[in-house]
Amino acid sequence: MIVLSRRALLAIAAVADIAIHSRPLPVAAKSLAARLDLPPRHLETLLQALVRANILKGLRGPRGGYELARERRKITAADILRAVLNETTIESSEGVACKLIGDVIAPMVELAGAAFLKELDIITIDDICHRAEELKLTDDAPPGTDFTI
Repeated sequence: MIVLSRRALLAIAAVADIAIHSRPLPVAAKSLAARLDLPPRHLETLLQALVRANILKGLRGPRGGYELARERRKITAADILRAVLNETTIESSEGVACKLIGDVIAPMVELAGAAFLKELDIITIDDICHRAEELKLTDDAPPGTDFTI
């Protein structure tokens, strides 16, 4: 079983929440944090990482907040995970004194991680939003549609 970090799960949840709630106005970080049951400051670095990765768009001002930078069907769970992983330091197996780790275990785990990311490339934010709608988790969301420009 591959377990994602809490930060990675929060990133996927934040993007899905923004996809659900960002029409017609962007989602304020404060309301996003409230729905995710977090302190508002907890999400700031995470949201900025997603903006830098062109997954979210940050809008300033009194009616500012966050909205998707691309269509939700074009954002995958793997895109979000890569954005989060790029922001944290990942230890390399290079320079590990133990040959078992450096030559056997680390390469095998890396292959498994690549397969995991390949599977996450199939899951889009649109899929997550549809599943949330099926489970009636979006009842408080304003009606809106995803659109293509």
